[in-house]
Amino acid sequence: MVKVKRVSLPPIGEYYSDLLLYDSFIVGRSQSMQASSLLCSKLQERESKIESRLEYLAEKRNISVVELKRQIRSGEISNDEFEEP
Repeated sequence: MVKVKRVSLPPIGEYYSDLLLYDSFIVGRSQSMQASSLLCSKLQERESKIESRLEYLAEKRNISVVELKRQIRSGEISNDEFEEP
């Protein structure tokens, strides 16, 4: 079984915190469950863009996307090594 690390986020500010509270109330979920759902939804929305950027970065380094992902997951490479495309 793959162990998933818990993600910790900085405070989102009063305005967004209130929006999350209202949204959570409306859908009948806890704030943490609704925040998780919203984050997953946004990541799904951006998935193809993320994959496209990974392809670009892997090609630039003459490695496969699979290898780049492995290096990112293992911590062998940091985002300090990347320039924005």
